Amino acid sequence: MLQRVLIANRGEIAVRIIRACKQMGIETVAVYSNVDKESLHVQIADQAVCIGEAHASKSYLNMENIISAAINTGAEAIHPGFGFLSENAQFAELCESCGIRFIGPSSEVIRNMGDKAKAKQLMKAASVPVVPGSDGEVTLEEGQRLIDEIGLPVLIKASAGGGGRGMRIVRNKEEFASLYRAASQEAENAFKHSGVYIEKLITDPLHIEVQIMADKYGNVVHLGERDCSIQRRNQKVVEEAPSRLSDTLRNKIFDSAISAAKHVQYENAGTIEFIVKDERYYFIEMNTRIQVEHPVTEMITGIDIVREQLRVAGGKPLRYKQEDIQFNGHAIEVRLNAEDPKKAFLPSPGTIELLHVPNGLGVRFDSMLYTDYVMPPFYDSMMGKVIVHGFSRLDAIRKMRAMLEELVVEGVPTNQNFLSMIFMHPEFVKGDVDTGFIAKHLKELLNYET
Repeated sequence: MLQRVLIANRGEIAVRIIRACKQMGIETVAVYSNVDKESLHVQIADQAVCIGEAHASKSYLNMENIISAAINTGAEAIHPGFGFLSENAQFAELCESCGIRFIGPSSEVIRNMGDKAKAKQLMKAASVPVVPGSDGEVTLEEGQRLIDEIGLPVLIKASAGGGGRGMRIVRNKEEFASLYRAASQEAENAFKHSGVYIEKLITDPLHIEVQIMADKYGNVVHLGERDCSIQRRNQKVVEEAPSRLSDTLRNKIFDSAISAAKHVQYENAGTIEFIVKDERYYFIEMNTRIQVEHPVTEMITGIDIVREQLRVAGGKPLRYKQEDIQFNGHAIEVRLNAEDPKKAFLPSPGTIELLHVPNGLGVRFDSMLYTDYVMPPFYDSMMGKVIVHGFSRLDAIRKMRAMLEELVVEGVPTNQNFLSMIFMHPEFVKGDVDTGFIAKHLKELLNYET
């Protein structure tokens, strides 16, 4: 089993991983930028190493400094968390070449699945349904011919990225060329790769993802699905499990997710993402890492996914067969951000003057916050995640309302009231939601008192 793990990340996910390691008797090494010296993950780790200046490129994205920190502290493995280097094939390859275990899949799998066009080809080979579109990256001229074949609207998407960057919606042929160039340039700026591909735009679908776990012995299981349809500009806001899919469709999606993972010889935790419309589903991408929303799956299965990651990375086989995994109740997660929804969701870093977190049966707050903590302006605005578990969806909604009402975070603007409005909206309560929910109801959701 692993003895010492370096966590190549910060914030709540670093805290989450360190706590899992402590529960397993694994020593931890935190890394931090010079503005993160007082961060919670630094304080609770067994060791901590400064790896550079505030800007991520000089610290959390500095592969050489992170590898050096692992070697100098005797860490035998690196957990990348999410974001930063978690889906960077070069970093995984560097770990492998230095004899350090990368807690995730192989660099080859990360490279293949990180290239969205290549991933689509692999899924076709695994008989997993994919959205109609190009077979790979396309030039401007090839794209113009393709939209005549598959029809509008279409999505132009960056091959090497995600999170909505390098993505453009084309609704009429005349704007295709300018949007193609804009997407390509944004992809180059964000991912250092300008390649884009094209797929048919499925308007206002459900966004469904399947959590999978796989070991080095070829065993693969799924831990159910999550509905991540509540999004703003392609960024997830609310996640819940299970979804409202029919059992027939749900089982088809599970079978496709398992087939996908086996076909690419996947190892460790990962997520297969689909869009669903009119009882049809299509693969959109594989996330080769732990997901922000993994706690909702943990709540309904009772399985600690981070601990399973550590076990698998330590060479252990999966502890569960598919028939052993049970799903109980309903879980919901929201992302609490330091941002002002009434000012176009402008990020609002600053000092946490007061923090009060309610607790009780079936509630959880994954965060790095504490009173007097100073949120730096250099990183993501997420402050933490509020997660609840109930015996039914309505029970979980009521718990979330109570959590958000009682939670106190003073000192910086947050999206807390905006989130509360989502759980009060009658269409959300009915489950009548899709990826267009926030855009459709934004004015109503912003109609709260500060």
